[in-house]
Amino acid sequence: MSERSAATRRAARLELDERVAGALRDQLPLLAERTVTAITAEVPSYSGALTGQMRDKIENAVQVALGTFLQLVERSQAADPSTPLVSALDAAYALGSGEARSGRSMDALLAAYRVGARVSWREMSTTTVQGGLSAATVAEFAELMFAYIDELSAASVAGHADELASVGRARRRNLERLTRQLLAGEPEEVLLRSADRADWPPPQTLTVVLLPRANLRAALALLHQHTLESGDDLPTVGPGEELAVLLVPDVHDDRRRQLARVLHGRRAVMGPARPWTRVVSSYQRATRALSLGLRPPGDGAALDTEQHLAELVLSMDTEGLADLRARVLAPLADLPPGTADRLAETLRSWLLRHGRRDDVAADLFVHPQTVRYRMGKLRELYGDRLNDPATVLDLTLALAFPPPPEEEPD
Repeated sequence: MSERSAATRRAARLELDERVAGALRDQLPLLAERTVTAITAEVPSYSGALTGQMRDKIENAVQVALGTFLQLVERSQAADPSTPLVSALDAAYALGSGEARSGRSMDALLAAYRVGARVSWREMSTTTVQGGLSAATVAEFAELMFAYIDELSAASVAGHADELASVGRARRRNLERLTRQLLAGEPEEVLLRSADRADWPPPQTLTVVLLPRANLRAALALLHQHTLESGDDLPTVGPGEELAVLLVPDVHDDRRRQLARVLHGRRAVMGPARPWTRVVSSYQRATRALSLGLRPPGDGAALDTEQHLAELVLSMDTEGLADLRARVLAPLADLPPGTADRLAETLRSWLLRHGRRDDVAADLFVHPQTVRYRMGKLRELYGDRLNDPATVLDLTLALAFPPPPEEEPD
């Protein structure tokens, strides 16, 4: 130890009669037994835990700790009086680590220290007074003993905190590994092992949410505690704006609407709910929506890919869709571009509105007579094909959405 602790500094000033020290050492087995009895009676967490061999081990540990305390006092004039304290602090540190590994907080252990200090001092003070020590020495002895207990408590707290931090870091690494494997579509047996290693309870479903990294923490605070997160190898939503991905457990049906409310105003994209081992398909759909240029609406609502299935389906083969569009619009190919565009726009609206002329006119902001004129031209160009179900299907698919923008030449 680079510096002498409070206990060792006080020990250096204490003169304890060797006869009294011997009496205290002889008293240690009984003192340890009474201390453990008091702890089991007064600290509920240990009431049924310290029995049989475990009680023997704890009594021995208490006896060793108190024996170390007496060594500390007896060696107060030695070159390095802190030597016996080092092993005691190491043992207290290990005790705190063990409590953390057992899943217990420090509350019970600190309460046990307080009970142990009180019982130990009650017994030991009787011996020191009977040994004829002066009131000043007895008071100094009490201060030293409680300083010693405080240092043991602090060492246990440090061990507990360090163990939690270590476990927390390991769990975070395991959760990150699990998230990467889920997004990569690893086999189910691999995912099950990783979930167990990360102490992560698998849900029924997972839903992918993409959102700007700047909005991640605020959203995460409102979501299920077992939500997974990642920011690796994701597309961007704008210049210099990184995306994060969330994997949210069990938000199908009504909970999906609740999730959408939580994500309002965060520029999020929601994939579909999928069985947790197949969440990669939710991730692929959400990223595909972004790649198609779909973005959350301007009113702040999240972009729900479930509301854009037709666009996503039709975009699976963009070249095929372009070929279909060119084929069904072939009758307009010889017209001036402006005329062809107006007729294609009218045909699209007519198909989507089931031929209701007034609805088409309102959609296009033209007079109903204009719609009649344009549809007359289209019937001339297409003939009876506009009554053919297969042709109507092809036209509907080809014209359902505006054509993708043409790529600019390099």
